[in-house]
Amino acid sequence: MLQHSLKLLRGTKSGLHLVKTKPLAHACASNSKLFSSMPGQEDAGKEFLNQVEEFYEKAAHLVRDNLIDRLPSRMPEADRIKKVDGILKVIKPCNNVLEISFPIKKDSGEYEIISAWRAQHSHHRAPCKGGIRFSPMVDEHEVKALASLMTYKCACVDVPFGGAKAGVALDPKLYSDNELEKITRRLTVELAKKGFIGPGVDVPAPDMGTGEREMAWIADTYSQTMGWQDINAHACVTGKPITQGAFMGGHPPLAECVNYTLGLIPRGVFHAIKNFAEEASFMSMVGLMPGLGDKTFIVQGLGNVGFHSMRYLHRAGARCIGIAEWDGSIYNLNGIDPKEIEDYKIEHGTIVGFPGAEKYEGDLLTEQCDILIPAALERSLNADNAELVKAKIIAEGANGPTTAEAEKIFLKNNVLVIPDLYCNAGGVTVSFFEWLKNLNHVSYGRLTFKYEKDSNYHLLESVQTSLEKKFAKNSGEIPIIPNPEFETRIAGASEKDIVHSGLEYTMERSARAIMRSSMNYNLGLDLRTAAFVTAVEKIVKVYSEAGLTFT
Repeated sequence: MLQHSLKLLRGTKSGLHLVKTKPLAHACASNSKLFSSMPGQEDAGKEFLNQVEEFYEKAAHLVRDNLIDRLPSRMPEADRIKKVDGILKVIKPCNNVLEISFPIKKDSGEYEIISAWRAQHSHHRAPCKGGIRFSPMVDEHEVKALASLMTYKCACVDVPFGGAKAGVALDPKLYSDNELEKITRRLTVELAKKGFIGPGVDVPAPDMGTGEREMAWIADTYSQTMGWQDINAHACVTGKPITQGAFMGGHPPLAECVNYTLGLIPRGVFHAIKNFAEEASFMSMVGLMPGLGDKTFIVQGLGNVGFHSMRYLHRAGARCIGIAEWDGSIYNLNGIDPKEIEDYKIEHGTIVGFPGAEKYEGDLLTEQCDILIPAALERSLNADNAELVKAKIIAEGANGPTTAEAEKIFLKNNVLVIPDLYCNAGGVTVSFFEWLKNLNHVSYGRLTFKYEKDSNYHLLESVQTSLEKKFAKNSGEIPIIPNPEFETRIAGASEKDIVHSGLEYTMERSARAIMRSSMNYNLGLDLRTAAFVTAVEKIVKVYSEAGLTFT
């Protein structure tokens, strides 16, 4: 009988740290050059982690003196320096990292060992938040890098979570639904046994290779085991199906998941692009006119984020001229219609052969366009191709698609990079809304919907009565007809309306904060550093005011 294996060592910062063992590796499906321009699997995760830490250290160095000056002047300068330097040291490493190995019995009767990790980067806010990734390429370092990025992302958009991430070393395409359910449920139990999941402790979400189905399995497993006495048990995970506590709504069937929360990740990408594209000062730096009208864009990866970003930009007047997928790329300077490519991909399972565009040979990421949206893998924009990129705006729909070397090239070439920790933060923002809904046990708007509707009609009747008393004593009624905009809102805000409004407000406010940081620190187009500075300042403030336990 194969026994569960769990390796933990005492760490210097917090209770848990891991000993790395070799993850189970599966053969990946063949990818095009666009989707494989990365270091070897054994090095990619480590380089990604180094990259995130390099971005953090740059921001921390930049903001250090200001943080010292903001502490109360009654503190001796030496103590202020020690406090700030100490907090900056605390922020950088992961608090806890858990490594798990467990067996599953496959449909064939064979046993297989599954390797997984969960990293909790920061507990300055609770709970921790981050997705669960099923990928044959995932490793300890990648999980730690993504968890770190989640901390800064949450702080950047004012979501009160610490960062976390999980990775399971497998290719979901090689497993049956029954096997994936076994793996997901067993993973949930192992996380729960070690305190790495719970509504107030650690709240996972979907990521690469997972979706609402896996999140439903997690919620059910947790609520039936460790959380069986917890009325908030279903808040242990977000990105669930609507029946399990997600938002009412939905989006077209092309996306891998029909969960409404996931559909708002690309909506956040759209708002991120819109906020900066409409800012004249930034557009003048890259040589573009403000606004999205008739701007051209290319999308890498036509999954949930890529496709729906394409839809939103198309509605705003932009024109998609190219799509890069793992099995081929297509190009049409006159534009690719989102509905037509959606129908084609649903029918054929690929974009290759789409009659509304030509097959593109070579690296589509380097083709001429105004906006480039890398929405696939990490490190797809690197030192090898960055100099060839002709886009003026790069909107990072994926996590970590730009390396530090590529970033330097883009800044030299006056390319505006909208960084991942802001650009794709719509996911964690709406996950926060779903988590709150689960804790409140009531849908947004349910308690006020009828009241708002009645109030609006009473308002119209009141206006009509007042006008008739003044002007229509002998001529009868004066009809009051609402304009189309008010007509759509007269019934009150639906849950969908409330969530859309909250997301748009969050992305707009966060964009303004990043712009202020860019201006205050004279960063120009270096929005990544500006976003990290914004996040670091907020995290340091929390640690400074709350203090550090038992230090």
